[in-house]
Amino acid sequence: MVRRMAIRAFAASVSVAALASWLPSVPAKADPPLVFPGMEIHQDNRVCTLGYVDPALKIAFTAGHCRGGGPVYDREHNVIGRLATFRDNTPSGTTVATDQVISDYEAIVLDSSVTASNILPGGRRLDSNPSVALAPGQAVCHFGVITGETCGTVESVNNGWFTMSHGVQSQKGDSGGPVYLAPDGGPGQIVGIFNSVWGDLPAAVSWRATSDQVRQDLGVTSNPH
Repeated sequence: MVRRMAIRAFAASVSVAALASWLPSVPAKADPPLVFPGMEIHQDNRVCTLGYVDPALKIAFTAGHCRGGGPVYDREHNVIGRLATFRDNTPSGTTVATDQVISDYEAIVLDSSVTASNILPGGRRLDSNPSVALAPGQAVCHFGVITGETCGTVESVNNGWFTMSHGVQSQKGDSGGPVYLAPDGGPGQIVGIFNSVWGDLPAAVSWRATSDQVRQDLGVTSNPH
């Protein structure tokens, strides 16, 4: 009797195992996409770098010339957000007059499903204080998905934009990346959104000027932070 019950129990376990092998597997629940400054983003056929992320407001910023129709995707083709507003009067060619006003930003409203972070790939927190002013000779760093983090100094400060030298690098795909002050041991302070290389000098639009433009375009009275 005991042997018969054991055989029945074994047969039942085999039947359950066999049945389970025929059932479709249930995929593990994927983690929500993580959105952070310095990450790779895709819009249409454009690849760019995300510049700044406001985790509280779930708004992110990149260069205006990176914009495209439809959603914004991450490198794994997850939808992370959609264009809210932009400005882009990036000049063609390599020569720009220093008194020319340059605007080049895109504001992206992030999807509610994503996790928003203001931590750069190297682990440094990136903060926003639009009142910070730049001066020639000031030390800055830039992060792009192609070149990574490169640092140098501010070369000149112009009308809503500035140029850099002495080590700041850029390649195609780095557009939109953050330019920031990087004190030893402290959080980064965003001061610009990378635009392009004009002549021999990498250039970025001023975060201070961009913040003013965002307030005008979105009709808000406070700075993005």
